[in-house]
This record gives sequence, C-alpha cells and structure tokens, in this order.
Amino acid sequence: MTIPLRGRTAFITGASRGIGKAIAQRLAAEGANVVVTGKTVEPHRVLPGTIHTAVEEIRAAGGSAIAIPLDVRDELQVEAAIDRAIERFGRIDILVNNASAISLTGTAATPMKRFDLMHQVNVRGTFMCTQKCVPHLQRAVGGHVLNIAPPLNFAPRWFAPHAAYSISKYGMSLCVLGMAEEFRSDRIAVNALWPRTIIDTAALALIPGVDRSRGRTPAIMADAAREILTRDPTTCTGRFFVDEDVLRDIGVSDFSAYRTDRSSPEELLEDLFL
Repeated sequence: MTIPLRGRTAFITGASRGIGKAIAQRLAAEGANVVVTGKTVEPHRVLPGTIHTAVEEIRAAGGSAIAIPLDVRDELQVEAAIDRAIERFGRIDILVNNASAISLTGTAATPMKRFDLMHQVNVRGTFMCTQKCVPHLQRAVGGHVLNIAPPLNFAPRWFAPHAAYSISKYGMSLCVLGMAEEFRSDRIAVNALWPRTIIDTAALALIPGVDRSRGRTPAIMADAAREILTRDPTTCTGRFFVDEDVLRDIGVSDFSAYRTDRSSPEELLEDLFL
C-alpha cells in the first residue's frame, strides 16, 4: 500500500539547507505541507540559506510550507514549534529528524562543549522531537518518523577516530531500534536513512580535505526519503535504509544524475559507518 503525500504534514528539523531542505522540497512537490525548522533565521557568515529562504523556494515552486525557528535542544521551543505546526496545518503525519552536529575528532581533541552539543542535538533532540510528536502521529493515517542516521555497525573502526560523534549518531539509530517496536501498535513507522556516498552539502565544505566532487547531491536522499515515507507503516518499520538501495529496489539503475560532478572520472567516496 502506498500512502499519498498530498495533504499530509511533515515536520522537518534542520531544514534550512542540505539534506533537510532537499527532503522538504521533495515532499512539498508532491503536495505535503512542510514545516521547515532550524536555528538559521538570519544569513550565516559561512553557510548559505535560512529557514525563511528555504520556505520562499518551496512556495515559489507551488508548495505549502511555513518556517519556524527551532533549537532542538530546547524543550519549550520544540513544544512551541509543534503547537504552531498544528495551529497552521491541523496535523503532523511525518517527522524527519535531520538536525545534527558533527565533529570528527578523537577523544583527546573533542572539547566537552562539543561533545555535549553533539549529544544534545543528535540524540536528545531526536528523542525529544519524537516524544513530542507522538500524540499527533498516533492520530495520523500512516504516521512516519525518519531519522537521518546510520545502520547499526559496531566495528571498532567507526568509533576509534571519532568516538563522540559515532556514539551520538548511533544514539539516533538506537532510537529507531527501540521506538519502532514501541510504537508498532500505534501504526507509527520509525526508520533510518543514510547515504551510500558522501553528500555535497554546505556543512561538508567545512570538513578539511574532503573532495566534494566525489559525492552526490542531497536530491538522492530526498528521493529515497519520499519512497520510504509513502510506504505502509505497518509493514515498513524498524528498517535501516541506505539511499541507493532504496532507489535500486524501485528500479533505478542509473545514479549519474545525482553526482556532484558528472564529468569526474573519480570513484565516489563512501560515507561513514557502511
């Protein structure tokens, strides 16, 4: 069974740019109402885009969206953002936990302030946004939670170089493992989605030494998310999806359109945790 997106409401964290914005645009293109949330209200000194410019682009393309400032670490802000979404659209059918903080640093090189940020945004933010959205998802026909988080892979090589970040991202994955079963009887699907290759986002540009031309655009994650979020939540839950695999399953075999640099002969760089 496929559940149409038209008329449904998607609440997306960290949607001012990158993967979150691409998912917002993709869902809105199919008629979903999109709640674009994020901390970037004013133009960033380095990173492009704000929640407001993201909404302007969605509306210019004929979509329905609102922008709500949100720091996912703040419980009162999360509650207020959800209240505003309900006031505007009357429902929340989909939650995409995309907001994330990253620091690919070893134990000695990770300040505790950065450790706390990653865990407050990645784990606590995901847990809290899901908790606060559940009452509304329970009333939805085909409620979905999608965490942008990796498949569970406890190989030491994914922890040794950046234990703090890995623990925080796997915390998001463990939310999928537990919540999928917890909310199965409520017909709420809880799944994870992760990219096969690096995704060319503004945040990636801040990581030294990464060749962005050897990645893919956020559109591949958006297309994969769309496919997952239209599935029957009673049969599609507790899964750890990889974008390329999702699209292969529906018949896509040529992924060249997603390449950041289609003329590059270089092999694509695989993402972390795979």
